[in-house]
Amino acid sequence: MLPASSNRPWPAPTTPWLMVQKWHDLLFMHWRVEERQLREKIPAALKIDTFDGSAWVGIVPFRMSGIRVRSLPPIPGASTFPELNLRTYVCARGKPGVWFFSLDAASALAVWGARRLFHLPYFRAQMSVSLREDGFIDYRSSRTHMGAPIADLRTRYNPVGDALAAQPGSLEHFLAERYCLYASHREHIFRSEIDHAPWPLQPAEAYTKVNTMAAASAIFLPNEKPLLHFAKFQDVKIWGLKKII
Repeated sequence: MLPASSNRPWPAPTTPWLMVQKWHDLLFMHWRVEERQLREKIPAALKIDTFDGSAWVGIVPFRMSGIRVRSLPPIPGASTFPELNLRTYVCARGKPGVWFFSLDAASALAVWGARRLFHLPYFRAQMSVSLREDGFIDYRSSRTHMGAPIADLRTRYNPVGDALAAQPGSLEHFLAERYCLYASHREHIFRSEIDHAPWPLQPAEAYTKVNTMAAASAIFLPNEKPLLHFAKFQDVKIWGLKKII
C-alpha cells in the first residue's frame, strides 16, 4: 500500500482509510467555461474554483481495478470495471477538491454502493475499453440507467509525450492535483479525502465521435478542442465521507 503522499497541500487523515482503488489509462479532457454556467448546478456553500478567471469542466474516462473496502477482499462484479466522470473544481473551508456532475460505471453493484455510501450521482452504463493495434485506447460508454438523461461517449486516445508531474501554480496542477471530493445530501455538504502520488501526466491526442456527457447535465461546452492529458496508472486510497456543512 502506498504511503501518504508528500505532495499533498494538507496532511492525509490520521484515521483509517475506507477503500483502495487502482486507476488505469485515464484521459483528462478539459474545457474552459464561464463560472456562471455552473453556479446554479452546485450548492451555494461550495466556492467554484477558477484558474485565471475561468471555471473548468472535465470529462475523464478510465478503468478501475483492485477496488476493495478495508479488511475485505475484492467483491466480484464491483472490483474491476470502466468508469467515466463529468466534473468541475470547487473549494470549501480552504480545501480545493472535485465536484462530480455525473459518474457512469459498468458495474450495477458499484453504482448502487457509491450512491449510498458517497451520495454521488452514479449511473449504470454499457461500457467497453480496448487497446487497438495502432496503440490507441478505444473507449465507448452508453448510459443505461433507468430514468437518467441519455449520455454517450465514443472516443479513442493515446499519450504522445513523456510523463511529468505538474508544477505547482500551473494549470495542469490546478486540474489534476486534487485530494478530496465533495458531495451533497439532504442540504448538507460532505467531504471525502483521497490520497495518491503526484499524477504522471502526459500530453495526449484524442479523436471523439460522440460526446453528450456534458449536455446530459445541461452543461454546454465551447466549440473548441479540449486540453488533453493522459495518465497510465494511479494507486488511490479513499476515506469515508465527513459532514462539513
